[in-house]
Amino acid sequence: MKNALTHFWRRRVVAPVVMQLTQGITPRHLALSGAIGIALGVFPILGSTTLLCFLAGVFFKLNQPVLQAINYFMYPAQLVLLPVFVRCGEKLFHAKPVPLFPTELVKEFMQGPGPFLSHYGMAGVYGITAWTLMAPVAMTALYFSLVPVFEKMKPNDKGHPERSEG
Repeated sequence: MKNALTHFWRRRVVAPVVMQLTQGITPRHLALSGAIGIALGVFPILGSTTLLCFLAGVFFKLNQPVLQAINYFMYPAQLVLLPVFVRCGEKLFHAKPVPLFPTELVKEFMQGPGPFLSHYGMAGVYGITAWTLMAPVAMTALYFSLVPVFEKMKPNDKGHPERSEG
């Protein structure tokens, strides 16, 4: 019984965790983890980025700890960029700007999802639309900027980072 439990634990718990910690450790995968973590980390719906990063990490076989660390690091930028995305989306749709005062947002959110969504639901759509248009460009630029950085940090055969000559 103990052997079966140990085998189950290793196969169903330990192996998947080890796989998540060690996959995506090439410079290109790390750059992709960084680019996706940054882009998804500023997605304009609070509370959604952890799940989005997790799903992207599983789909692209990226390093989850790196991806989630970057995601959490991006939280202040998410708060700053959320109204920027909403305002850009409002301009795209020629929509009347919705007041985005934090105290009002919290007050309406606490009253329940119905009133909150009826008042701010389209603001979310506007923000997501603007983010969807900007994120691929940002991710591409970030990826191609990060690849050389991680390539230089890649250990050579002696275990030391590559050093460029010249």
